[in-house]
Amino acid sequence: MNILIFGPNGSGKGTQGAIVQKKFNVPHIETGVIFRENISKGTELGKEAKAYIDRGDLVPDGITIPMILNRIKQDDCKTGWLLDGFPRNLAQAEAMWDALLKEGIKLDYVVEIVLDRQTSKNRIMGRRLCAVDNNHPNNIFIDAIKPAEKDGKMVCRVCGSDQLSTRADDQDEEAIGKRHGIYYDTKTGTLAAVNFFKDRVKVIEVDGLPGVKEVSEDLLKKLS
Repeated sequence: MNILIFGPNGSGKGTQGAIVQKKFNVPHIETGVIFRENISKGTELGKEAKAYIDRGDLVPDGITIPMILNRIKQDDCKTGWLLDGFPRNLAQAEAMWDALLKEGIKLDYVVEIVLDRQTSKNRIMGRRLCAVDNNHPNNIFIDAIKPAEKDGKMVCRVCGSDQLSTRADDQDEEAIGKRHGIYYDTKTGTLAAVNFFKDRVKVIEVDGLPGVKEVSEDLLKKLS
């Protein structure tokens, strides 16, 4: 089962990707990890990518796509893979599709976690980190994981710690707006890429508004 997964920042895409990985025993492949592995191993593609990154430029698709193809041809991908983080726009979707066809690699599903822009923004800005354990989920905008309250103060819903904080980048509205501007662009952005695949493979739409459990149950049901 070969899958592309899409969802805006704040949609829980990473969480759902991990659930799909565990359920179907396929590697969850993230483009950022592919870049780091190629650079650390000193591959030819990694050296080319590093030159662009060091200059602060975007790595061209002519380097990124071969890296991805090399990764999904590895032995652990023989029974399937879940690719997260690419393509990010229409041009990349077209190039990726052509590359897959050329290599004879079938794309089985495209998963789209659907969430409106304002809710996505709220979820990013609502994250609260617990000083005891960053893996304790707390978010002031998600009822299921909303921090508790003790003596009029917000505390971690898992351990009760009153040391909750925010990440600086989670509060950067301009940066969030820029990322979402690319994602929600239906002409050339990420949603344009999703629409491109709708004419070519089965696209599974999942409502990202409910809680993690409800979303994962819906997604796994549609994939099974």
